[in-house]
Amino acid sequence: MTWNGEGDCAAAAARIASHPGVRRAYIELHGTLGAGKTTFVRHLLHALGVPGRIKSPTYAVMEPYELDGFAASHFDFYRFDDPQEWEDAGFRDVFAADGLKVAEWPEKASGLLPPPDLRVTIAVRADERRDVVLEALSERGRELLA
Repeated sequence: MTWNGEGDCAAAAARIASHPGVRRAYIELHGTLGAGKTTFVRHLLHALGVPGRIKSPTYAVMEPYELDGFAASHFDFYRFDDPQEWEDAGFRDVFAADGLKVAEWPEKASGLLPPPDLRVTIAVRADERRDVVLEALSERGRELLA
């Protein structure tokens, strides 16, 4: 699909947020710097009921959110370079627990992350529109795209 602007990004995030399975999903986001990964996560979390400002976890690696009846964790592995940090930070436990997990730059934590339910790949066109590919990689991922 093509996102002609941020409104299209927000609409896609809201559609995904409307499915009950999102409460237990793991979503990977791929794309270059500035492609719109964090913007997508912000729209997704707002659609799920997170109020206020949603900051990028670029330096903290993870930002947790408590929602009505479930937890959400937003990861940004851009600066992740030490597999020991995975264990020390308790990320294994976070991924083992119920709740939504959304990860930017998952390739930086390759080999540590479980298979995603949904993979979102965002590419920026010369005219600033975004080409977006949504890939369902599990039954839950197919539910999110239904």
